[in-house]
Amino acid sequence: MVKNKKNNSAFFKFLLIPFLILVDQLTKIIVQLTNPSVDLKIFAITFVKNTGAIWGSFKDSNTAFIWISIMAIGLLVYFYDQIPDKAQVFLYLVLAGIIGNLIDRIFRGYVLDFIDFKFWPVFNFADSFICIGIIGMVIFLLKEKEK
Repeated sequence: MVKNKKNNSAFFKFLLIPFLILVDQLTKIIVQLTNPSVDLKIFAITFVKNTGAIWGSFKDSNTAFIWISIMAIGLLVYFYDQIPDKAQVFLYLVLAGIIGNLIDRIFRGYVLDFIDFKFWPVFNFADSFICIGIIGMVIFLLKEKEK
């Protein structure tokens, strides 16, 4: 019975990836179709085409980042079994973010960014998933090291 519970948990964690990709892509589709320029005082929603990487660096390198993304996905999947069960959710966040932005790069030719806090470069949900996943994994590993 315990084994089944573990399998159910893994199944629901795995469903997180397509759900997060769906959230990312739906928000980007809405922004692309409506092209809003909304200022909500705390942050703005602004359509930005990012042909580079983090914070717009390495502009016009879309093809290179498609290949880098594919390799990163391959490495994460390859090392999946070496990640403790409790930390796999962070891997799912990173995978969902990479896949979300990869979809943009392949089908749009750029990554669509739209969340603008004005003091920070414009980003999207996929970027957030990647950052949260990496930060979560680092915190998890630091706590494990302390034990």
